[in-house]
Amino acid sequence: MKKIILLSLIAFTSFSNAQAFKGKGDIKGQVGASFQKGGNGIHVTTDFGIAENISLGLQTSLLLSTSQGQINDVKFKDRIDFKGRFNANIGNVINLDKKLDIYPGLDLGLKNFGAHLGARYFFTDGFGVYSEAGIPLAKYNQNDYDFNNQFVFYLGTCFNF
Repeated sequence: MKKIILLSLIAFTSFSNAQAFKGKGDIKGQVGASFQKGGNGIHVTTDFGIAENISLGLQTSLLLSTSQGQINDVKFKDRIDFKGRFNANIGNVINLDKKLDIYPGLDLGLKNFGAHLGARYFFTDGFGVYSEAGIPLAKYNQNDYDFNNQFVFYLGTCFNF
């Protein structure tokens, strides 16, 4: 019984100390699934806190399946994208629970210039979940259909480093 109480106390303490964004020097990583018209894939990001409410980062996404036939029929260059990101981490600005962060941002990639809106919730100091939605604002090539130039939704896990 003492072990159960001790484990419960440790778990409660770790949940109460979770913090979504700590500011300058904070490093976040995210791994999740991407969902969009015509295909699904994986999404990986990392964000580095450079100020109290600002972070810069990198992201990549890779399309793993398409509804337009075999994935092998889609060229690799059309399935992958790399982007640089800017986030305004506003969870503490709008007085949210310190375990929750909302972050609107901009991204500049190989395929487009876009915007995203995301949210992170940390269960412990090192582990949480995130969801994010992104849209292109300016496409580099207007003529070709591109899996990376449309609305996309991401869902996955996030980590503190």
